[in-house]
Amino acid sequence: MMLHLAEVLDQATVADFRAQLDAMDWVDGRQTVGAQGARVKQNQQLDVRSPVAVALGQQVLAALARHPLYFSAALPRRVVPPLFNRYAGGGQYGFHVDGSVRHEADGSLLRTDLSCTLFLAEPEEYDGGELVVHDTYGQHEVKLPAGDLILYPSSSLHAVMPVTRGARVASFFWIQSLIRDDARRVQLFELDQTIQRLRARLGDEAEVLQLTNLYHNLLRQWSEV
Repeated sequence: MMLHLAEVLDQATVADFRAQLDAMDWVDGRQTVGAQGARVKQNQQLDVRSPVAVALGQQVLAALARHPLYFSAALPRRVVPPLFNRYAGGGQYGFHVDGSVRHEADGSLLRTDLSCTLFLAEPEEYDGGELVVHDTYGQHEVKLPAGDLILYPSSSLHAVMPVTRGARVASFFWIQSLIRDDARRVQLFELDQTIQRLRARLGDEAEVLQLTNLYHNLLRQWSEV
């Protein structure tokens, strides 16, 4: 499932992020990928040890936690601290698949179930730079307003098209979900959204409570904690 989360960051927060990011020194993005990724990756990233990167990443996660769709869609168990990248002057990232397991700084392993891109530049600021995701339903081009986020399965082949004017600035990160299987995660999301709509109309009627019970029993059966 691909899901567009609108207005994760408001415009004032985006402007503050950009002011800080534009003042930073960026490093070659190939330093953070393996051999396959390095062959097709041409971009810049913030040093993950930068205090600015750490602080902005924490703000991203705090904003996501407040978003009404995030928990329902992702059912996050663990999240990689958000990273930041920049594409300009023809920069691109050819088709690739994200690594299935990440080795974290504390020595732990994190399975990448979901990938996230939070756009920090308005679409009119740059030409190109579309995130292209290939899944069982074909290819999808994504270029969202600043402050909006796209959530999609990490198992998908994806690419960032060349940026031929301006700069594409974004945050990106990965989630290990409580639910490993994407199809089950989609079913739980749709069931949860249906329950919320019914509760808004009917309150806690018996049928709503019965569906809520079904949701939690499925979550209990399928989740990995």
